[in-house]
Amino acid sequence: MATCSPGTFLILPRNSHLSAVSAMVLSGALPKYIIPDYNKDWDIAGGVSPLQVLQAIQELERAGHEAAAVLITSPTYHGICSSLDEISELCHSHKIPLIVDEAHGAHLGFHPKLPNSALQQGADLAVQSTHKVLCSLTQSSMLHMSGDIVDKARISQCLQTLQTTSPSYLLLASLDAARAQLNESPGTIFNQAIDLAYEARYLLKNIPGISVLENSSFPIFPSMDPLRLTVGFWQLGLSGYEADEILYRDHGIVCELVGNQSITCAFNLGTCRDHVERLVLGIKHLATTYASLQRPKEKVLTGVAPFNDDIIMSLIPRDAFFASKRRVTLRESLGEVSGELICPYPPGIPVLIPGEVITEKAIDYLLHVRSKGAVISGASDPLISSIVVCNI
Repeated sequence: MATCSPGTFLILPRNSHLSAVSAMVLSGALPKYIIPDYNKDWDIAGGVSPLQVLQAIQELERAGHEAAAVLITSPTYHGICSSLDEISELCHSHKIPLIVDEAHGAHLGFHPKLPNSALQQGADLAVQSTHKVLCSLTQSSMLHMSGDIVDKARISQCLQTLQTTSPSYLLLASLDAARAQLNESPGTIFNQAIDLAYEARYLLKNIPGISVLENSSFPIFPSMDPLRLTVGFWQLGLSGYEADEILYRDHGIVCELVGNQSITCAFNLGTCRDHVERLVLGIKHLATTYASLQRPKEKVLTGVAPFNDDIIMSLIPRDAFFASKRRVTLRESLGEVSGELICPYPPGIPVLIPGEVITEKAIDYLLHVRSKGAVISGASDPLISSIVVCNI
């Protein structure tokens, strides 16, 4: 809302958090999507490249439009970082503000083994969920601003419009406590967490049947957050959902994120050696057990990646939100215009967005991840037997 007005364009990755869609509903902005890099083996979306951002800007210019802002998610939930220094330079050369969803990166820039933060790489606005890796209370976050491209007065006005007039001082105090804790020893406070993450990565890579996500899986991106550890089990014939259930049931291990092909564990200031030992022991036991069963290797459903380049937007998100609607069965919804924001959660990446034409790929993907145990968020029918569509 501070950068986009009704009818202006926001460039953003297709795998942006669902809150970005809500922001477009509130602001009236039009999306110009970038399809992120996608690794089919891992069933994971990466970041976006500077070239993709440039192409999006140029496509809008050829159509007679300008981008009001660019939104980038970096790091992603899996810790994949985009080249924000190049993207910020590109945006500023076109006088476009760069907004970074840095929800999972409040710790970045505070250790030589961590990637630089968004502000260190030239971003104009960065939103951080301080509670995710640092030690503030859940729901507490920070908005950081740099430079003068974005109007500070408008930022303040938008915050006053959206925020409660009775903020929780428990949350505010926890933010200040997290800041003070980080300020005491900014160069060393993450030493233990980083060392344990590297140790866990090394030990897991040596377990037969186990795959560990590395930079080589997304070679066009400069770095990954070492405090995110993503582990794949498809060589054992297990999905991420099945592995997560086994690890929780048999070893009391709770994963940060579960996907079709993998699980992701988050290391933070509270991580200790016992956590690593339990994780490695649990995965080693799982691998030993299922390697002997010779189950067929789990594969991603061919052609059903949640990020397609054939998206057809019939209505802008704001118009779709306010349109009259009706409910139809899942198969009847094919070709209709979605009236709901539907996505597997976590990580909160929309598969259907209000205003988009419902495709067979989207339907197949939702059914597939539901069959694997994913929770479908946003749908009024949690079983996805029906979908709300717009009357147009």
